[in-house]
Amino acid sequence: MAVNDAATLVIGSGNYLTAPTGTALPDDLLSPLSPWDTVGHTSLEDIFGITSEGGEATVLGTLQNKSLRTKYSARTETMTFTLQQFDTPALRLYFGANAPTLADGTLGVPVDPVPTICAFLVIFVDGDNYFGFYAPKAEIYRADDMELSDTESLAGLPIGVKPMVYAQNKWTYAITPLGESGPISATGATEGTPGAWTPSGSEAPASLTGLQSSGIVPTPLTAWAAGSYNLLSDGSTQVHWDGDSWESGPAV
Repeated sequence: MAVNDAATLVIGSGNYLTAPTGTALPDDLLSPLSPWDTVGHTSLEDIFGITSEGGEATVLGTLQNKSLRTKYSARTETMTFTLQQFDTPALRLYFGANAPTLADGTLGVPVDPVPTICAFLVIFVDGDNYFGFYAPKAEIYRADDMELSDTESLAGLPIGVKPMVYAQNKWTYAITPLGESGPISATGATEGTPGAWTPSGSEAPASLTGLQSSGIVPTPLTAWAAGSYNLLSDGSTQVHWDGDSWESGPAV
């Protein structure tokens, strides 16, 4: 692996956003448009973290080779950050999406809280560089107990985000590599005649087989309208989303 100065990261600013489940990665990560919406103010100190559970290694062997191969259990990851805004949308991320607004205007804390399920996006900006985490589906809920410990700093809500498998994806979340001048692979596709691969400028799949195994998120997720299609990287092969899978030709 070569030394790449452009691939280093010093976080200058950032943002955390949510959108309806399945929303594609925005074309412009620095200015995401609706339905992407910021969660609000977040901590300067506890910026972001990823914790994990699982992933334990089990060594498998034979009589001839006691350490023939290693098998790893499934790993579940949780992204964490501290939300420093205490309005109703922020409180529902922490206490549960089903927290009711009561007659007196207060927010009730549910006995059986339900996490917020949505698409999730984090963008960190470093000068002209940006680095992002994108999950088309995630569960958002409290990551830790709330602690209001002093009068000198902003209070915070520890938030946990668990990326989930969405549709036919073989992945739970995507990240944007730094310091690479070549095109990035598409992560989404929008309906049209032709439609577009997203984010803007991304590389289209080379084949239908590659598309079917890529986990690219279609927009909309329902069957595309008759005549709609996207073009593969050869510029002529048409493909469409039929509501369950990617198929060849225009939608019928």
